[in-house]
Amino acid sequence: MVGAALNRRLIEAVAFLEPVSTQGAGGVTTTVFTQRYACRAEFIYSKGSEVVEAARLEGRPIYKLRVRSCSAVRAVTTDWRLRDARRNVEYAIIEADSITDRRWTYIVIEGGKAG
Repeated sequence: MVGAALNRRLIEAVAFLEPVSTQGAGGVTTTVFTQRYACRAEFIYSKGSEVVEAARLEGRPIYKLRVRSCSAVRAVTTDWRLRDARRNVEYAIIEADSITDRRWTYIVIEGGKAG
């Protein structure tokens, strides 16, 4: 029953964007972010540590996400970005923790840095 209750909280649609570097004319390297994986997630509002409060005062929201752990999610690093598919907002991935819990991967994201 606990698993079913947690599944009901996965109401947000998110997509993970991987950085892909391409070399153009003249040797100029550009990085584009390509969607590699999409899934459902739960946004968890981060409570007020000093760093979180300072970021909020600067207008940068910080959230923790809970997503089902799988090989695609465990491949995510802090170089990637996360897009909230419902609101079409991109976030920088600050931390990805797939070690703490075998069923879930917890991802810390920050707004205002991606883009």
